[in-house]
Amino acid sequence: MVFSSITFLFLFLPIVLVVYHLLFLPVSLRHKNATVFRRAVNLFLLCVSLVFYFWGEAWLVWIVIASTFIDFFCGLLISGAIHKGRIEVLKEGERRSGVQRAGLLISLSSNLLFLGFFKYFNFGVDSFNAWMPEALRLTDVMRITLPLGIRFYTFQSMSYTIDVYRGHVKATRNLIDFACFVTLFPQLVAGPIVRYCDVAYQLVHRKMSSALFSSGVTRFVLGLGKKVLVANTVARAADNIFALSPEQLTTPQDWVVTVCYTIQIYYDFSGYSDMAIGLGRMFGFEFLENFNYPYTARSIQDFWRRWHISLSSWFRDYLYIPLGESKNGSGRTYFNLITVFFLCGLWHGANWAYVAWGLYHGLFLVLERIGLRRQIERMPRVFQHLYTLLVVMVGWFLFATESFAQSVLILKSMAGFAPATTSALLLQDWLSRDVIAAILYGALFSMPILVKAQTWLRRVAARHPVYAGGYEFLKGLALAAVFLLSAMSLASGTHNPFIYFRF
Repeated sequence: MVFSSITFLFLFLPIVLVVYHLLFLPVSLRHKNATVFRRAVNLFLLCVSLVFYFWGEAWLVWIVIASTFIDFFCGLLISGAIHKGRIEVLKEGERRSGVQRAGLLISLSSNLLFLGFFKYFNFGVDSFNAWMPEALRLTDVMRITLPLGIRFYTFQSMSYTIDVYRGHVKATRNLIDFACFVTLFPQLVAGPIVRYCDVAYQLVHRKMSSALFSSGVTRFVLGLGKKVLVANTVARAADNIFALSPEQLTTPQDWVVTVCYTIQIYYDFSGYSDMAIGLGRMFGFEFLENFNYPYTARSIQDFWRRWHISLSSWFRDYLYIPLGESKNGSGRTYFNLITVFFLCGLWHGANWAYVAWGLYHGLFLVLERIGLRRQIERMPRVFQHLYTLLVVMVGWFLFATESFAQSVLILKSMAGFAPATTSALLLQDWLSRDVIAAILYGALFSMPILVKAQTWLRRVAARHPVYAGGYEFLKGLALAAVFLLSAMSLASGTHNPFIYFRF
């Protein structure tokens, strides 16, 4: 089940919201049994989250359940709850015992084994067969099904035991609360990657308010519109062109599909993140932002501060900093950057094209540290933006294509060396009016225009209270229109799966 589906919007979500808020009502009213109801609320969220995951993945749900149990008990082991009988917040920098180190090792090993086996087993077999003579190839090996969201919930669960080990957070004795954190359905399958330290207080003491719920609905509807009205529309043009072999493509087509895919992947993934953040607010949780207008960045370093923030900060805090970040000389810094982005590419997909994409971004980060960024900063801002966009857009082709060889052919075509001189598709077959409109809207709203417009309208309403009601009315009307158009589009059967689900 995905957020942008009729089943979720008109069946699953309304039922869950009604039951959840009925259970939460005694908590809000400070009933004498409020603690019991608060536990019931988290248990209910845990159950519906497992149902949500089971709906799409069936019995593969056992993986997330196993990972949750392992990390919960490893957290207790690290904190001292098992062998000392009490939970302690460990002191940062203090030497850890063998039992504590064993707890962390069990957690990391089990999570990485789950991730490595289910995500990279097929990739390993395919890579082995590609390098071996035919007589030695593994032709009868079973194919492994990739569980949805495994790279998100394993990183999320691992961050808990690492933070407990480092002394950044106190372990919990409450298995229901911890399992609710790991499996919370708004962010279970495609992020943002939520850390326990960011929601530990909310799991136990969150409060509901009409303002928070309203902002959640607004954020969810905007995310739904991003996905359905923009990402799905430009995806039609991109899919039509990707269906052709690289030898059939012309240089203009390659550039058009690059623009389409650049808009599609941003609105697809940021739309999902907006819906996840909005859903979180509807249930009383505040998740951290995952995107900050990345296409307005003025360098690749700036881009990674704005794109998939929960992932880039995870790699920074749990890999780049432990490797020594930039404290051990330039050579070690460049090695650390390349290592992090090699693993970042591999995290995204079990394919050498994703590894190449990660190394590609790592290379530009190294070049910017060597001196490229100083040269770019001397340019006018428009050229800084154009440089970043060009690097990012070229990199997306490594993401979009199924093989590294296909990516190379398309990149050569973009450079003007296209095998085909005439298009295999008629212009109207892949660049219709609604696609052009989606491209224009996508380009426009990838900049913070909407935020600035809302800020201006609020100022006007504050100075002239007579306009305040008009602002709220127009806002509600716009949101209703976005939701209605999105629902109509979904009902017509134009729904596309989320791009990030297949990585």
